[in-house]
Amino acid sequence: MSSPTALNKRGNKVYYKDYIFDSEKEAQFYVRFVENCGLPYEVHPNFNIAKLTKIDGAKISGMRYTPDFIIKGLDGEWLHVIDVKNSFGAYGIDQANKLRFRLFAMKYGHPVEAVVVRKNDFKVITQGVTKPLNEKQPFVTDNFDYHWQDATNY
Repeated sequence: MSSPTALNKRGNKVYYKDYIFDSEKEAQFYVRFVENCGLPYEVHPNFNIAKLTKIDGAKISGMRYTPDFIIKGLDGEWLHVIDVKNSFGAYGIDQANKLRFRLFAMKYGHPVEAVVVRKNDFKVITQGVTKPLNEKQPFVTDNFDYHWQDATNY
């Protein structure tokens, strides 16, 4: 990866091949887990989650959401909609993120999986999905051979 390296307080991006990543962690996730996963994928696809609305002559702007990655099955069906985060806490996933994740899932019928990259694997939680209150551990994996429902127990 070429410099500038990581998104930090200065807001630097990471440039790798034909992509511009928002953070070093996002770029690392791509290189380590996505790039050679053997499945079709998209990087930074853009989705409309709420359209522009007019109220009494005024306009309320629409909302868009751009997940970091969509991993697809060989048939083209979405397997995972991924958003790389620094943590699962309020710092990593704020209320605005949660709202966008929920609106995306409601409109497109597929939840967003928040991912935290670790040394040899990644932790996953599926956002906005009802889950048992007594199970509070994130799902841990090093590949995409799982169903998003496996990560709903956080």
